[in-house]
Amino acid sequence: MFNFFKSKKKQPEQLEQPETTEETQNKTETTNKTTADAQRTPEAQSVTGDMSGTESQPDSGPDTIEETRSLSFANKIRLGLSRTRQNLGKQLSGLFSGGGKIDEALYEELETILLMADTGVSATHQLLEDLRKQVKKNGLTDAADLKSALKRSLVDMLRPLEKSLDTTADKPFVIMITGVNGVGKTTSIGKLAKYFQSQGKSVLLAAGDTFRAAAREQLIAWGERNNVTVIAPDSSGDKKSDPAAVIFDAINAAKAREIDIVLADTAGRLTTQLHLMEEIKKVKRVIAKAMSNAPHEVLLVLDANTGQNAVTQVQAFDEALNVSGLILTKLDGTAKGGVVAAICGQYPQNPPALRFIGVGEGVDDLRPFNAEEFVDAMFD
Repeated sequence: MFNFFKSKKKQPEQLEQPETTEETQNKTETTNKTTADAQRTPEAQSVTGDMSGTESQPDSGPDTIEETRSLSFANKIRLGLSRTRQNLGKQLSGLFSGGGKIDEALYEELETILLMADTGVSATHQLLEDLRKQVKKNGLTDAADLKSALKRSLVDMLRPLEKSLDTTADKPFVIMITGVNGVGKTTSIGKLAKYFQSQGKSVLLAAGDTFRAAAREQLIAWGERNNVTVIAPDSSGDKKSDPAAVIFDAINAAKAREIDIVLADTAGRLTTQLHLMEEIKKVKRVIAKAMSNAPHEVLLVLDANTGQNAVTQVQAFDEALNVSGLILTKLDGTAKGGVVAAICGQYPQNPPALRFIGVGEGVDDLRPFNAEEFVDAMFD
């Protein structure tokens, strides 16, 4: 089903043409290709994705309902944020639709609602301060006028997170994916591969999560589904491969094949596991040795269900890796969509870009963040 290419240990910068195996099991003529491979250590092997005749599936399957496919992404965001909207939007509607006056009691109730939506203390105070300024400036007296004012304030707060990812500056453009356990890193990589392919980019995946037993197989399944090559550790031995070496080999393979984008998976780790945080720093240093100024993007994957804990994760990983972008997953399963504002509140001057948000299990349900669409989806 797969092609396996191995080579003897030499200098990583030397390249060689791999031999084509003629008797590959379950070979499919229409999809299997022989491609140039980089010289690499025995730590890793190249697995060329083949979508034909496979029964392997990613842990979080990319299948989606036909009705959902037909929706625009703005509607998908609204559908995905339904729990947040029910929790936050309905409470705000009840607060603003009563026709009452704007007083301190209203501000206190609004503060409670925002905090319960995991907006965070800092962001909540910033929003309330901005609302007070709008009320004074525009002479607002009716509580009903505060809803649109709050939406404007929230959009203005989240706008700095809305930064598109430019992958054209370097080739290959190396993206390092990191995060704690169970946030959906590997699944996000599979969806990112599909997203970049839709832009006409060639993609290579690096299976740098050598700690979790199923991570290699899961990433290979995504490689098959997207028909992209995966550089994965050799699973024949009992000894765990060095994740830095696997990613190093992947970058050299991408150079040889003139790949546009490398997506490097890494093992999940808790921010309190200091030795593992040191290990991830080493991985980043090795990436820089494989290619100067790489990684070009360090993406931290966050689970929206964690609420305020996501802010702590951003702080810890940013300190270790200088995080440049975020992916917020599982927004469709939580009422804590306000965590996006909490991140802004923690970084009022220069917040890390929220590159992508995930609002469903479909392969197309990971999309660039748009502040206005996001805020509209949070309100009734």
